[in-house]
Amino acid sequence: MGTPPFALSGRRVFVAGHRGMAGSALVRRLTREGCEIITADRKTLDLRRQADTEHFFNREKPDIVIVAAARVGGIKANNDLPVDFLADNLAIELNTIRSSFDAGVRQLLFLGSTCIYPRLAQQPMGEDQLLTGPLEPTNEWYAVAKIAGIKLCQAYRRQYGVRYVSVMPTNLYGPGDNYHPEHSHVVAALIRRFHEAKVSGADSVTVWGTGTPRREFLYVDDFADACVHVLKNYDDEQILNIGVGKDISIAEFARTVATVVGFGGTLAFDLSKPDGTPRKLVDVTRLSELGWRASTRLKEGVALAYADFLRGRATTAA
Repeated sequence: MGTPPFALSGRRVFVAGHRGMAGSALVRRLTREGCEIITADRKTLDLRRQADTEHFFNREKPDIVIVAAARVGGIKANNDLPVDFLADNLAIELNTIRSSFDAGVRQLLFLGSTCIYPRLAQQPMGEDQLLTGPLEPTNEWYAVAKIAGIKLCQAYRRQYGVRYVSVMPTNLYGPGDNYHPEHSHVVAALIRRFHEAKVSGADSVTVWGTGTPRREFLYVDDFADACVHVLKNYDDEQILNIGVGKDISIAEFARTVATVVGFGGTLAFDLSKPDGTPRKLVDVTRLSELGWRASTRLKEGVALAYADFLRGRATTAA
């Protein structure tokens, strides 16, 4: 915890996955650090391909790497595409982390997920609960891949003494989210559903499950700020949770989204759909001790996310 501050200014920072929600937020935040940001889209670099990844790293020689690239999705996507979520993420992690080391990268930040914790983990979930119980079945493919990435970073630290750190973000939302009708996470899915209901004049919106599970939501630009803080101030093998330290039921959250969107109808809960993990609240004690706390309130963040959704629809329509 007493790591000397690490300067980012003047360094070459590769953000893998810069087009995604987390990656794009990281790029926005890093522009304030005086560093040179390196990016590559999927057409230029497919991180699932080992030779291409090795060539890219040997050519670009970044000083710092942030692994934000991943195949992500909600409950339905995880259930429907287990091979994609396991194999693609394993390939991305192995190629990116190994190529980073081979190219001389001494500092790397790997983005995990709170789905790595056991389904029935103690609440709030401390970092030491990793691998202490069975995973949530609806996202185990993604979780297993993320755990492998964490362990690979820890292995490189132990064997070679490099500064490879893993952070576990809670549920992220905000600009750049995926609003796919079936493969999106809960925040984006509800924003789209309530907006379409408002436009069509529907009386009711269906929410998956019972509405009783509790979730924690972190605005993505707050997350990016936390990552920069971690890069500067943290160097330890132990994983680090990033969240707000507060949760809300899915039913309460759905009503918040409805209010922000302006939908005045009722909510119907589809009990035939899975709830997922009963509760996911992370313990952010260690992050707080580093001197960082989230600053965006939930309703404010949802309003910013909805504005981004509307801009995206306007761009598509144009």
